[in-house]
Amino acid sequence: MEKLFLTVACGDYDRTKPLQDDSVEPEGIKLNYIPMQSEEIFWRMGHYREFDVSEMSLSNHITMLGRGDSPFVGIPIFPSRFFRHSSVYYNVASGIKKPEEFKGKKVGTPEYAMTAAVWIRGFFNDDYGVRAQDMKWFLGGQEEAGRKERVKLELPPEIRVQSIPEDKTLNAMLESGEIDALISARSPSGLTNGSEKVKRLFPNYKEVEIDYYKRTKIFPIMHILVIRKDVYDRHPWVARSQPPCARIFNPLHDRTRAFEKAFESGGNFCAELYG
Repeated sequence: MEKLFLTVACGDYDRTKPLQDDSVEPEGIKLNYIPMQSEEIFWRMGHYREFDVSEMSLSNHITMLGRGDSPFVGIPIFPSRFFRHSSVYYNVASGIKKPEEFKGKKVGTPEYAMTAAVWIRGFFNDDYGVRAQDMKWFLGGQEEAGRKERVKLELPPEIRVQSIPEDKTLNAMLESGEIDALISARSPSGLTNGSEKVKRLFPNYKEVEIDYYKRTKIFPIMHILVIRKDVYDRHPWVARSQPPCARIFNPLHDRTRAFEKAFESGGNFCAELYG
């Protein structure tokens, strides 16, 4: 029987190498695996439906489901899971020393709805009493100007959000003090280049994230795998064919491996968490 040909766009993860090199194949499916950066995958899949199957921002997927217009079927395979306490940055002149001092501050993020920002707002609220409406949000490109929100949002009026000028970047505004802080899945160049003006809110993030897991038992999901609905409608068995591959896609499929190697997408403390 001829196999169904499907194009899959997903990150270049260590745990998906068997799918990329065809050493493991889903039953009845021939995969054309295209390794790409997540931002490009989300934009091309979300706007143009370019792939049959792809990695997708969990928050974007949930937003589309909530609006009732999602063109995708999600399956419980999570290519990326990541603790996000390491992803909060501030300008040293802002007066910020602890999470509670984010109240009243100008906070930048590439997209309000990006999954990393959703998780961070969650633990800010739950653990430190800082609500989303306690901050003023600035959206735009982090290192390159002009980034736009992937999913149209209808936010409550108490959430204050504005786009930054088209010719500015969040990193430059953080270093200059135009914004007080930054929440992002990627470290700003100001930090990686050694600027004394930019610091992590949680310099001991490893210990903070271990404590977070021990308290909550949550290993945050960043990305999910989705199938285009039109593909699913024609071939509903495709979703059922995926579970044999779930052990490859899922960062937690193999506890032994978690002890041996840090996963690129967030299993960096698995030995301490699960030991």
